[in-house]
Amino acid sequence: MGYRALSAKYQVGKTSIQQWVASYRQHGDAGLRKKCSHYSDEFKLSVLQRMWQEALTYSQAVALFDLRGGAAVVSTWERLYHKGGLGALKPKRRGRPKSMTHPKPAKLPKPQVTKSEEVRSLEALQKENELLRAEVAYLKKLDALVRAAQQAAPKKRKP
Repeated sequence: MGYRALSAKYQVGKTSIQQWVASYRQHGDAGLRKKCSHYSDEFKLSVLQRMWQEALTYSQAVALFDLRGGAAVVSTWERLYHKGGLGALKPKRRGRPKSMTHPKPAKLPKPQVTKSEEVRSLEALQKENELLRAEVAYLKKLDALVRAAQQAAPKKRKP
């Protein structure tokens, strides 16, 4: 039975069947078993270098190294390598990023204040408070006088 007939019978892509056959021929039963699909950046680079040295196609490299994901995986690795070098091949963390932790700012030491300085500053604050109270009392008295003068003045009618 050919690839096309198997593809039609089991409704699986023809290329998938070809990859399975190539993997079985290269690695035996182990080539068809489930395998991890996360690879280190060094491994990815070694696959690419071997592919370039031996002029392998993507499909041949997939079969030779028993890679999961098909030729598109190797194609992506090659594109990333040409775009960003070895650093671009590093596996990226998946999922939601951890929440950022902001370091707490260091507490500044309080300046040492002597008792005499505290007493002086307390006296200055009390004096300022007394002056402000006097100012408020003066403004209240002035406001009362202005109102009284306005009420005492005769009201003129407009013609």
